[in-house]
Amino acid sequence: MGSVGLSQASRIVDAALAKGRETGCDPLTVVVLDAGGHLVAAKREDGSGILRFEIAFGKAWGALGMGFGSRTYVERAKVNPAFVTALMAASGGRVVPVPSGVLIRDTGGQVIGAVGISGDTSDRDEVCALAGIAAVGLTADPGGPPG
Repeated sequence: MGSVGLSQASRIVDAALAKGRETGCDPLTVVVLDAGGHLVAAKREDGSGILRFEIAFGKAWGALGMGFGSRTYVERAKVNPAFVTALMAASGGRVVPVPSGVLIRDTGGQVIGAVGISGDTSDRDEVCALAGIAAVGLTADPGGPPG
């Protein structure tokens, strides 16, 4: 299995931050993890809160750990509210089960990493993650309802 490299991760971060500035987002923190859940790149904009790194990391790490973009947590919680509680207990509270933990897929569909962003609303954070991944020609998988 391949993994997102430093050059790609750096471009993802920069493109995501550029999208945040373009769309008027609050200051963002962007994290890119490789397929094994290791930090490859991160940037925190001036004024981004001190917990934003942990939140962004938890979004990306949770997406990798479960194998689906974090938007899927919203859908799962609707039909099985105990799922999120169990997930939080099993992960020691490390997973942040809200949108903007986005899987990065290569051209063959394999997961090669994940992006997590925190700073604005989860939906706006996710828009920035999608833009960052698209900027390097990879496929973003934010999760969500089937079909």
